[in-house]
Amino acid sequence: MAVETDVLDELRRLRTRVPALTGSLSATVDGLVLAHDVPGTEPEGLAALTAAALGVAHRMADDAARGEFRELLVRGTRGYVATYAAGPTAVLTLLADDRVNVGRLHLEGRRSGARIADLVAAHIGPGGGRHAGRTPPEHPAPAPADPARPIGTLPVRTPQRPAHQPRPQPGG
Repeated sequence: MAVETDVLDELRRLRTRVPALTGSLSATVDGLVLAHDVPGTEPEGLAALTAAALGVAHRMADDAARGEFRELLVRGTRGYVATYAAGPTAVLTLLADDRVNVGRLHLEGRRSGARIADLVAAHIGPGGGRHAGRTPPEHPAPAPADPARPIGTLPVRTPQRPAHQPRPQPGG
């Protein structure tokens, strides 16, 4: 059986376990669709957006010194978009109604992400895919944080004085 068929079977089982789930998609980390069950949504576009969000999430987790990416949750007025790591080469994105039990969504999403990671590793091999031969980049040591600035605050820009004085307005 091809990996796409196995992953699609997992996505369908996931939809039966989470009743408020409206769609699911598994893709490679670079945005190529592995399998999808997303009626009414363009899977290629969702996979591309997932890859873009994944890049930002990886960077955020790195810069905030929170370790490797595990999951991302976006809440909109009509529901949720949840993205879970599925090994080093794949990702799982779930679409759910706003009435979903978020704890259940996380539990089942994490489990399915792990199953999909196993399926992809069994068919492609660990570390397979487009970037398999590439050595990971060396990350320089992060610059020491400014101890005077509390965590979570942004640097403040002090306004400059104007080069010229404004003219007084008549009547004022």
